[in-house]
Amino acid sequence: MDDEDEPLAQWAARREGRLRKPGERKAITLAAGPQRAAHVNPEAPRLVLEWDGFAWQVLMTVPNFAAAYEALHPHLKKAAPAAQPEATEPRRNPLGPGTGRHRRPRD
Repeated sequence: MDDEDEPLAQWAARREGRLRKPGERKAITLAAGPQRAAHVNPEAPRLVLEWDGFAWQVLMTVPNFAAAYEALHPHLKKAAPAAQPEATEPRRNPLGPGTGRHRRPRD
């Protein structure tokens, strides 16, 4: 065995670390023009794809970026917002009193 050769088990483990895992998902924009970042056109419909180990398979179409995000990350379901406690005292100015250079003079 040459010094350049590596055991097959090491090569297979290294290769496995580089490959996509089956079940990985991605969303692509269905708008006309080149594929761009999601924030460029968040209301454009999206096509959600899933990697099956050999090719990207169509999973579903969704109406916008928010729906695509939910399809890509189903484990991050939005929880109901917690009830805000009643404010017992008025909010005070976080800067407090002072006459620093950054403050406008009051008329």
